[in-house]
Order: sequence, then structure tokens, then C-alpha cells
Amino acid sequence: MLAIGIDPGTAICGYGVVKLEGNHLTPIKYGAIFTDKDIKPEIRLKIIYEELTSLLDEYKPDIMSVEQLFFNRNVTTAISVGQARGVILLTAANKNIPIVEYTPIQIKQAVVGYGGADKEQVTFMVQKLLNIRTKPKPDDVADALAVAICGLHSSTTRVRQELRK
Repeated sequence: MLAIGIDPGTAICGYGVVKLEGNHLTPIKYGAIFTDKDIKPEIRLKIIYEELTSLLDEYKPDIMSVEQLFFNRNVTTAISVGQARGVILLTAANKNIPIVEYTPIQIKQAVVGYGGADKEQVTFMVQKLLNIRTKPKPDDVADALAVAICGLHSSTTRVRQELRK
């Protein structure tokens, strides 16, 4: 099974394509889509759409895992992240890719085993689970890989439950 994990953002949108074969996780492609803060918001969203569409066309993932919006005190940031999430969900829908969404706590539990884990713990476990020697940069990339891992673990659990019925 192949999953693409997305850590949504307008300035930096992290992505990670991860393959699960049996119990073995393999990183296929990971990185970030960057947009310049000085360009119009609609152009930034278009860049995210186009680059993500290209990734989906190239890798054809079975599922897209997306981190749910975490609302903090900065309303402006929350709105722009919400806009990016909308574009991301639309992109997957246009490609008929099933979407699964997870809270930051669910992602941390799936990758680290503890919902209160910090960023360093998540990054460490992502590196160990995917056998990546260097720390993925920026942090949004490690987060996206964690989202993909979470989606793969949850999807295989769902498939097993379906088979038992």
C-alpha cells in the first residue's frame, strides 16, 4: 500500500510518500512545497494545487493522509492553513484518492506511542521507522512522513477489520 502524508501549510506544505509492504515501511519521496509570502494568496494556493497534482500523478498513492487543522491563537495562520487544506483535499478528490484525516495527537500516538510527544521525538521515530539517516528538513517534512505512517497503520488495521467481518 502506498500513502502520501501531508502536513498542510501555505508557506511550507510538507509531503511524504511511504510504501508499506508487510510490516516494512519504505520512504519513496519526501519534501516540501514552498510558496513565497510576497505573492498573492490565490497564486500560493495554485502552486500547492499544481505541485501536489504532479506528485499524485507520478506516485498514484492508494490513500492521502492529512493532518487536521490545529487551531492556535493566530487566527490568520489558521485561516491560511485552512485554505491550504481545502486545496489539498480538493486535489485528492479530483484524483479519486481516499482521504484520511488525523489529529496531531493521533499521529503522535501512531508513530511514537505517546500523544504528548514533542517534535524531536516524532522526528526521531520517523527516522528509525523509515531508516532515514539524516533528519528531514524542514520539520514539516518529518511531520508529513509521520502523517503517512499513521495513515498506513490505520488503513491496514481497517483492512484487517474488514476481513474479519
